[in-house]
Amino acid sequence: MERLIRILEDIQPEVDYSTCTDLVDGHYLDSLSIISLVAELEDEFDITIPTVEIITENFNSAESLWKMILRLQEDE
Repeated sequence: MERLIRILEDIQPEVDYSTCTDLVDGHYLDSLSIISLVAELEDEFDITIPTVEIITENFNSAESLWKMILRLQEDE
């Protein structure tokens, strides 16, 4: 999870990722940030994030992102 937080902080440093649950809904992450984030996560965690996984529910918090990463790692 620490690696995920570091990646998020590189993209958008002024957010408290331990408590924020509206990264997309609160406009902390825009579409370009999400594209960058997907590429970073795929490289860092050796996963492929299918288009169907790029939904608000998976990207609204660090915790939901982490759950998606773990789930995708199990599927690899």
